[in-house]
Amino acid sequence: MSLKSSIATLVGKATYWGLHDVLHRGGTSLPGKLATKIDPQILQTVADKYDVIIITGTNGKTLTTALTTRVLREKYADVITNPSGSNMMQGIAGTMLTAKVQDKTQKPLAVLEVDEANVEEVARQLKPKAFVLTNIFRDQMDRYGEIYTTYDKILNGIRLCPKATVIANADSPIFMRGNLPNPKIYYGFNHLPATGQERAPHNTDGVLSPIDDTVLSYHFRTYANQGYYFSTTSDFARPELDYAVTKINKLSPQFSNVDIDGAAFQIEVGGLYNVYNALAAYAVGRWLEVGTEQIKHAFESNAQIFGRQEAFKVDDKEVTIVLIKNPVGANQVLDMMKTDDEPFSLIALLNANYADGIDTSWIWDADFESLKSMGVQTIATGGERYKDLYVRLKMAGYGDHPTYPDLKDVIKAIKDMPTKHVYIAATYTAMLQLRGELATQGYIKGGMGE
Repeated sequence: MSLKSSIATLVGKATYWGLHDVLHRGGTSLPGKLATKIDPQILQTVADKYDVIIITGTNGKTLTTALTTRVLREKYADVITNPSGSNMMQGIAGTMLTAKVQDKTQKPLAVLEVDEANVEEVARQLKPKAFVLTNIFRDQMDRYGEIYTTYDKILNGIRLCPKATVIANADSPIFMRGNLPNPKIYYGFNHLPATGQERAPHNTDGVLSPIDDTVLSYHFRTYANQGYYFSTTSDFARPELDYAVTKINKLSPQFSNVDIDGAAFQIEVGGLYNVYNALAAYAVGRWLEVGTEQIKHAFESNAQIFGRQEAFKVDDKEVTIVLIKNPVGANQVLDMMKTDDEPFSLIALLNANYADGIDTSWIWDADFESLKSMGVQTIATGGERYKDLYVRLKMAGYGDHPTYPDLKDVIKAIKDMPTKHVYIAATYTAMLQLRGELATQGYIKGGMGE
């Protein structure tokens, strides 16, 4: 270890100690920020100490990372991770530098959520054992550009590690591009007969064949561009799946019960989109020889996931926070709400900071109109860009409705809602800010995460 990296490591650990043990505040971002400022290559000093698994993609990274970590802890003593979604270089550096290892006799695992634009540099320094790919959708176009540009950023990282296993969502056609030499494991849905033929809706991204860029057809779709696709102009089709959802038993806002490879599993979060996240975690677990019963136990542990369908009470109200950040993700959250048998209220919070994406035009592609067919009783908007969201929902047919630019007022608004259940649909920094206020007022612990 060079003098520069030794100083960087010392500064990172000292800062972490000061934040956690002295000030009793969470966060690995600041320790990592200071360490990488001193030594931008600091991750190389710990690369050989861990077997690293990178989890990346547009939607579902945080939940997939959390579920994968739970699954692997059923078998392995030391599995470190970045639980709060601090997924850029500074957050990852802070996680790696401050990790505590219990069993010195075996190499620990590091399950890391990595921002798509940071995959290349993280892979360059850490040389991961595997890449887990969730999906690619239009998201933060000011940072990533179009979906193929985003995928290229990920490919640049994978190509640095040709021996790493790629564990990919095969239902997403874009992941069939790139001609990678890596070992591959594919997961997806096989819950319906492969007898139909349909096209995705006209405004769906990522439905082109990698062979000739013609529009793909589907035997069935799960949502957006995902499903059992095939080409009518060539022999291209979705590859054979190694692990698959074979039956959907019940979907609700609180849980999802499905069969994976013929065995029933239940995860304690709702929404079809989250079944994909659990399936990815299952695939990683099976690859690393975690038993089926161990995976079931991990899925049913009912631990809260930071900012992702967290449920808590504000006085007599049952509140659920869901993250929204792009059209596909927002639509899946709305579809999840459709499975709620009880009436509910909705408060939507929009920020446009760097971590959210500064371009808010995506809200016009989200299908907020579909709320009209649900049991939503009251709608309100808030956050730093509340005016944009207010106009969007007014145009969707909800007329004038309350607005809460100050998130302190959101907590009072929750108490005044006419329904027992209240959903908070928020962009990332709005979610963090609201959690901070909730923690200050004593409704949750650890407002900004660990």
